[in-house]
Amino acid sequence: MTMTETILTNAKIILEDEVIDGTVAFGPQGITAVDSGRSSLPGATDVGGDYVSPGIVEMHTDNMEKHFVPRPGVFWPNGLAAAVAHDAQMAASGVTTVYDSICAGSTSWAKDFRRQIFPEIIAALTEGTRDDVFRIDHKIHIRCELSADELIEEVDPYKDHPLVRLVSLMDHTPGQRQWRNLDHLKTYNIGSGEKTLEQHERDVTERMARGPANVRRHWAPVVEMFRSRGIPIATHDDTTAEDVDMGVASGAAISEFPTTVEAAAAAKAKGLATIAGAPNVVRGGSHSGGVSAGDLAEKGLLDGLSSDYVPASLMQAVTKLNAKHGLALHDAMAMVTWKVADMVGLSDRGHLKPGLRADVMRFRIAGETPIIRELWSNGRRAF
Repeated sequence: MTMTETILTNAKIILEDEVIDGTVAFGPQGITAVDSGRSSLPGATDVGGDYVSPGIVEMHTDNMEKHFVPRPGVFWPNGLAAAVAHDAQMAASGVTTVYDSICAGSTSWAKDFRRQIFPEIIAALTEGTRDDVFRIDHKIHIRCELSADELIEEVDPYKDHPLVRLVSLMDHTPGQRQWRNLDHLKTYNIGSGEKTLEQHERDVTERMARGPANVRRHWAPVVEMFRSRGIPIATHDDTTAEDVDMGVASGAAISEFPTTVEAAAAAKAKGLATIAGAPNVVRGGSHSGGVSAGDLAEKGLLDGLSSDYVPASLMQAVTKLNAKHGLALHDAMAMVTWKVADMVGLSDRGHLKPGLRADVMRFRIAGETPIIRELWSNGRRAF
């Protein structure tokens, strides 16, 4: 044992295909040992039967926005401070690698704040990464709203940014994909207080008039912009088999948030990995009228989870998939660890294996509620 090595023993260790009683040793140099049985070394920490797993890999969260715009019309004046607060919240949720999803392209006046904070978030993540102020590893996921008027102009300055590691193709035109059912969009807008009825109806009319042409104009240039760098591409809110075919033709590797069983099954058949929202699992259904993620898991059509808008939902979804949907705990954990790491091309993490990056989480389950006890990111204590 070295002075910087951590040893956790008397642990339930969650591996790729089983849970064992054993010991994990790791440090800044990586994971050094994963063994069954207890360690008698004087420096070992007895975790009292807690679970030890890889740290979570989160490939899509909008949570950063809440810290930059904590209330409508309120813009936080210190971008790095906002990013650091988000970083701490993600660590407290068990996340060791986060793809901060930042929306490029505004679809309406109600979301226009995203145009302002898009470059500010990238600047804060760049500064924080450079100065090593974050607890966990941050990467950028650009959500490209293809129906927006000025998408290319917003994205182009960042197409070669080293932190940009994932891109998704979105089309939130009313009547398409997530909002194919206009009644669901009306319920969302009015119920959230985002728009009055008059504003909602005007916005729908304007977006339906401009959106389809913008999508046709932007799809190919955005795909080429990032595929040339080898950046993984995800489609967003696939609803039909035709939506999936468009993604496959563009070289997409991931289908994010398929809204129907039809789309999820088509994605699976075409070799795309599927991601669903962990809040969907926790709540028992989609907030926008889409398919139940729990049902997708039971049908074998779900590969991974995203916290989307609730960071703590990831581990809550894992425990619910285990307790209520018949998944073994190691299979449910795979949906927030190694399966997601594999999707986005991170071969150095997501598993508890010697030689890999030491991203390690210790937790216990109180009833059905996961309690994060400790977290290490790249061998350093993060929570």
